[in-house]
Amino acid sequence: MQVEQKDIFELLHRRRKKSSTIFCSQYGFEEWYDQLGGDASPLADAIIDRIAHDSYRVNITSIDVEHDISMREVYGLDKALRE
Repeated sequence: MQVEQKDIFELLHRRRKKSSTIFCSQYGFEEWYDQLGGDASPLADAIIDRIAHDSYRVNITSIDVEHDISMREVYGLDKALRE
């Protein structure tokens, strides 16, 4: 995990104030810190600070959870649905 953290940190550092970066995640922003290693990682704070500073968040939520169809179902990628 530490190598990936360094890669993310370096990417953010190099792109800061020069170009835009879009992050997409299945986790809410509040969960990113823990996903990046939380208190056990010295880079987690630095990464979150760089992402949160001067950022805009677009949270996409479901309108009707009961009738949502996963992309695996739409494209037939779920093996259980093919059999």
